[in-house]
Order: sequence, then structure tokens, then C-alpha cells
Amino acid sequence: MNFWNKGIEKKFFTEAMKNFASPEQLFYKLIDGYFAYVPKGKSAEGQTLQSRNSLIGQYTEKWCKDFFQPIAKELGLYAVSSVVCPELGLTTQSDADLAFCTINETQQKAENIKLLFEIKMSIVNNYKFENNKVTFVGDYKKHKGNPSILRSDSMLKAIGKSINIRVSGTKSTKIPIVILGNSPITKNYAKKVDFLKKAGIIQSFISLYPNPTKDCIKNTENKGFQIFIEYKDLAKYIKEVVNSDMNFFSLMLPKMKLGQIITISAKEKNDISKAEKFFKLAA
Repeated sequence: MNFWNKGIEKKFFTEAMKNFASPEQLFYKLIDGYFAYVPKGKSAEGQTLQSRNSLIGQYTEKWCKDFFQPIAKELGLYAVSSVVCPELGLTTQSDADLAFCTINETQQKAENIKLLFEIKMSIVNNYKFENNKVTFVGDYKKHKGNPSILRSDSMLKAIGKSINIRVSGTKSTKIPIVILGNSPITKNYAKKVDFLKKAGIIQSFISLYPNPTKDCIKNTENKGFQIFIEYKDLAKYIKEVVNSDMNFFSLMLPKMKLGQIITISAKEKNDISKAEKFFKLAA
């Protein structure tokens, strides 16, 4: 399987214009021609391009489903798009972009969901459309746009949705959550994503674009954000996440009460029983 690359981005533009979209829906129409993003040093000339957002959203969700399908199959699961599960706060208005499930249906019960993905991907590089051809003109550092998870609002939306799932009830405590992007993150979020992983809100932010530019964050210190180079390494990581018997818990208790829970739990016969007792008493 091929990771995200320039060829995939060009394919999006050419297929969209061939089938359903005009250049004006996909590019900024500037004095110098049609551009995917406004190059640095140039004016947007009063334009705000919104029409491309839903189109690239649909495209990346379909691409991710195809990309992860082989991994789901190896796990004996299905890669399902637009998953709805009211038990997890996933509604038709705010569904899961992609999930690994035991049954191949959009409507799911919480116990059938083994992994949730939130997809925050977009066009990363800049392109020019002229003479019916789409040509690469520069990476994301050479244009004014902030693609994918370089955008603060994309990060905040992903974090907010993950928290909403986590606090939806006890059935959400065993389901891992992975955020998918195709850009690096900013330095401002490096410590935050590691904390979110440590806290168990998410299991990782992952970029599926291995080489977007020469100088960027590849991995954070505690792997809250990761870029994979080989598909087999990504597959191994995803399988480990799905097969790990993880449990999310969040507590704010007086030290006395916490000590009592630990003391009682420690009397159980093995580590699994101790953990189960701790979760039961802390609930």
C-alpha cells in the first residue's frame, strides 16, 4: 500500500474536474493562474475557498478506508466508514469517520467497535492548474494555507470529539482512538499530544504522509504523534493497539480514598484481578 503522496493529490484534482467539479471549486483563481493554495508573497485577492473542503473530506475518507482495509482484514475485522453508535456519542451528525468493527454495518453497538479513527486530512502541497494539467509548485511551507493537523482548529476538533467519546460512558473505556492526518504537527502541540496519549484520551496522532518536507516533526518524545515510513510498521502498530486489553480511567479523588482503593485492590490474587477490583471500586 502506498502512503499519501503528490501523485494522490494530483489524482484528486484531475478526477474531480473530470467528473463533477470546476477549477473554480478547487483552486484559487489568481492573476498568475489557478493555485491550490495562495503562494507566500501573493494576495488571495479577497477569495476564501470553501467549496473544496467537503470534496477532499470525502476523498480522504474513502482513501483511508482502502488504505486500512488490509490491516482490518488481517485482524478479522471490517473497515467501516461513517459509523454511528449513540452509546459512544456518535450520531448521524457526528459519526466516526472510520472504524474497525466485527460487523460490516454503519449502525454499530459499542462492543462491536474495536478501533476508532478520526480523519483530519487535506491537500498538503501547492499545485497550479494550467493547460489542463496539474503541476506541483511547492510544499506546504511555501504557501499560506495550514493543511491537515497543522491547523489548530483541526487539532481542537479532533481532541474535542475524542474527549466526547471517552466521557460517553463505560462502554467507551476499552475502545482505542487514533487521529489520522497527512501533515506534521506544530511544535506547540508536541507536548499536548504526548499528554493526551499518556492520559489515554487518544492512542496516537498519525500522519500518513512520510515525507511532506525536509524539516518537520517526525515523532514526538512519547509517540503521541508518529509518522510511519513502512506500511508493515504501521500495520504492526495498529494491530498492537487493537489487541491490547487497554482500559481508560480518569479519577480525581482525595488521597485517603485513593489509598483505600489501592489497599483493597492489592489483596487480589493476580495483576488482572487487582486491576478489575481497582476499576470497580473507583467507578
